[in-house]
Amino acid sequence: MSWIRLKNISKSYERATIFREIHFKLTSGDKVGLVGRNGVGKTTLIKLILGEEEPDDGTVDITDGVTIGYFSQFSDLDGETTIQAELVALFPEVHALESEMNEVNAGFVAGPDEVEMTRLVERQAELLEAQERAGSWRYENDIDTVLTKLGFSEEHRELPIGQLSGGWRNRAALAKVLLQQPQVLLMDEPTNYLDIAGLRWLEDWFQKFSGALIVISHDRQFLEAVCGRIVEVENRRLYEYDGSFANYVQKKQMRIKTLEREFAHEGELLAYEQEAITNRKELAKNPSPALRRRLAKVKKSGSPRPVDLIVTDIYKGLYVKDELCQVTGLGMAFDGRRLFEGLNFDVRRGDRIAIVGPNGCGKTTLLAALSGGLPPTSSGEICWTSGTTYVSFNQVVDELDLDDTVGHAVSAMPDSLAFHATKKSVNRFLGLFQFSEMDRATKIGQLSGGEAARVALAQCLLSGAAVIILDEPTNHLDMQSTQVMERALAHFPGAVLVVSHDRFFIDKVANRVLRFDGEGGVSELQAGV
Repeated sequence: MSWIRLKNISKSYERATIFREIHFKLTSGDKVGLVGRNGVGKTTLIKLILGEEEPDDGTVDITDGVTIGYFSQFSDLDGETTIQAELVALFPEVHALESEMNEVNAGFVAGPDEVEMTRLVERQAELLEAQERAGSWRYENDIDTVLTKLGFSEEHRELPIGQLSGGWRNRAALAKVLLQQPQVLLMDEPTNYLDIAGLRWLEDWFQKFSGALIVISHDRQFLEAVCGRIVEVENRRLYEYDGSFANYVQKKQMRIKTLEREFAHEGELLAYEQEAITNRKELAKNPSPALRRRLAKVKKSGSPRPVDLIVTDIYKGLYVKDELCQVTGLGMAFDGRRLFEGLNFDVRRGDRIAIVGPNGCGKTTLLAALSGGLPPTSSGEICWTSGTTYVSFNQVVDELDLDDTVGHAVSAMPDSLAFHATKKSVNRFLGLFQFSEMDRATKIGQLSGGEAARVALAQCLLSGAAVIILDEPTNHLDMQSTQVMERALAHFPGAVLVVSHDRFFIDKVANRVLRFDGEGGVSELQAGV
């Protein structure tokens, strides 16, 4: 029996129609990956199920008694409570049973008469069975396991949630929803901010989860490992593909080819129809057989230029030196704790350096030091070649002007390639990132988080800098934007330094890997290792 049913749902906002007559069912055991471009309505679909949004038409039916847990990529956890206390509070039945068991034990100590002793013994037996069913003996271990696997140190567990960074609050919210064990889980980008060990543990957790799951994610390897059905939001509709993510990729290619054939036939029929209409008009004016000529077929629109040609056209005028940066004996510490020591590496034109390792080992700290946000706090130096410029994606995201328009923001950076390329080339480049002419006139403050991230990414790629520094760039990006970024970075003539836990992305982009072991050591590996 299906637990959640969406029937004939239509939904519009002032700006656009999001859904038009969609249908969807979720049954016990379903593990559904929800994919689609930023801004197409994935989160809106979740909110319709939760009742936070109302459809314009159609019905949302939830089976009575079904428990639903929701994880948002933007955590609303806050306050002075620690995450440890927040999670302990999730088990009120366990605490109530424990409290009553203490009362029963106190009754034994008080020296009861025979009747009272019999009652206490019977109640104690009932409570022991109830505690077994409620998981009284394992809930503390469950809390510790989840927090450990999500990377929480003892220090993080005892800090007020309000003092945690956004990434740690995100992980705290994830821990909370997993421990609630609802029958249905609705997860919006749960893999953001997790290191590779955390990702693998979460994949295993979802694989063993016996309830139903809808997960919004752009992590292709995660979707492949977890999901048995992919639902794509596209053109205001839901397109369902049974099987894994790899199966979705194959089946979608087949669907696109089928559509192309259908539209090719439609174009031919329209050409014949246009020819017939034109001929009838000509014959009505002059029925002479001399006028019985055929008009040329409707000229088919030209195919868009391949992605690679659009990217290389933008970068053809960008000159980059061979040697860009030298890092020598670098050591960094945070809050008195040594992160790493003696790090040596160089950055040269054409390098695609992926920086990987567990959370808290210093990857982001290294990027901050490279981009000038932090000085070396222990030893060593960072020496940029004279004249070398670099741009940090995350700094650009933080500094976006919400009142600026998309088109102006992309062109406004100093030395932007948009100043030197033709308007046509820039528009084609922005088109790859799904920014239409109307979108380019939109204020950034009106965009979704993923759309704003795309603006920042386009700014970086067009900045004219010799080095692009990215910290988890695939977070909040849809798959098409990630794929375009991969192609752009592949053809970028400078160097790229990227921290990422997206294994698929690393495999496609990196030609060098710096691996942090979490114990202060850093080793350079061949890409793909």
